[in-house]
Amino acid sequence: MRKLSKLEAILWSIAFPGFPQLLVGAYIKGIFFMLLEFCINVQSQFNEAIRFSFLGEMDNAVKVINYEWLMFYPCIYMYVMWDSYCISEGDVGKYDFLPFVFGAYFLTVGTMYGSKANFLGIYPGPVFFPMIILPLGLFVGFILKKVFVNFQER
Repeated sequence: MRKLSKLEAILWSIAFPGFPQLLVGAYIKGIFFMLLEFCINVQSQFNEAIRFSFLGEMDNAVKVINYEWLMFYPCIYMYVMWDSYCISEGDVGKYDFLPFVFGAYFLTVGTMYGSKANFLGIYPGPVFFPMIILPLGLFVGFILKKVFVNFQER
């Protein structure tokens, strides 16, 4: 069992959700998160969509995705990342969850609109569009966190 920094926990969680939990000894939770991610990934055919997206075949990426399953992915992914952040070294602030929550909201919206989004003739598709708008969700979450912390300090 080892200690993880917050950055290390988040980066391992991005690489494979559930892995930070395994590294700190939370085996049941880690295995559960890994199985959940694997199940959603397979059922949604997300890896096939990622493959098509990297090949520039956005129309094929849209066709293979099972959106009924993929809609679960953003919230699970961001929750597992939040949990990784919480189990790592250091304190967790009262509003530290907000960037993760708003990241999940924006990823979910990006997932819904990814098959339709088109900017100046550029079609990022269902895989890249959510990733493009994720920073906006994180930004909104960080701003709200700052507002709430400042309000609480008054």
